[in-house]
Amino acid sequence: MEQHKLTKSFSSTYGKISYDIKGEGPSVVLVHGTPWSSFNWRHIIPALSQWFTVYYYDLLGYGYSEKTDIDVSLGIQNKVLSELLDFWGLKNPMIIGHDFGGTTVLRTHLLEEHHFEKIILIDPVAIAPWGSPFFSHVNKYESAFQGIPAYIHDAMVSTYVQGAMYKEMDKETLKGIKAPWLGTIGQQAFYRQIAQANQRYTDEIEPIYNTINKQVLIIWGEEDTWVPIEKGRKLHKKIKKSSFISIPRAGHLVQEDQPSILLSYILKFLFK
Repeated sequence: MEQHKLTKSFSSTYGKISYDIKGEGPSVVLVHGTPWSSFNWRHIIPALSQWFTVYYYDLLGYGYSEKTDIDVSLGIQNKVLSELLDFWGLKNPMIIGHDFGGTTVLRTHLLEEHHFEKIILIDPVAIAPWGSPFFSHVNKYESAFQGIPAYIHDAMVSTYVQGAMYKEMDKETLKGIKAPWLGTIGQQAFYRQIAQANQRYTDEIEPIYNTINKQVLIIWGEEDTWVPIEKGRKLHKKIKKSSFISIPRAGHLVQEDQPSILLSYILKFLFK
């Protein structure tokens, strides 16, 4: 995590956001999911920034962004992204969203009416029903989880996030993913964002996916056990102009399992 720092900040209406910008050229915005951070784009940013101006940030309540006792739900993240886009002066950028980041991209486009030249969705949470048994349990007993000893929390987060990969997660990747969620503030933030997850935020937009008329590329890890590939195929059918690509030997964290293959599809689509 020490090698991945965000050097800039923006005070949104909802909380302080940490972000950074790299490269030159057409604008591309990266939006991570949960329980991740912009750390998980570290394999993608250097190559993208050779051809594009890459904007990336930590969602409110994640990574280096503000993690106090605030609303960090999907109902807020699209509003934060909308403010960020205005702050950056981006009118029609290309955008890439993973997991809840994909949901945030869709909500920002459909509800905030921000236009994107091209949209890439990587294993997004977009089709109901969703939410793991762990999510449901934390929703019911958040306060109990807030009080567990730090070493148990560490072990739980470790076990949880490793399940998002097809390959074995190396120590440095695990360390970088866990870092924002450790300590008193991090532990509270981890369970807060899970407790605030609610399917109503996708139910709100799922009926209008067929109104999207932008070029959309949907990419899915074939071994995704968090959001199965069948959800991706359903989403593909709902978005008229979408293309669908599946990546073998990749789980939910495609950018960690198969970064080179993922990058090749991203570049091909952005340059098309």
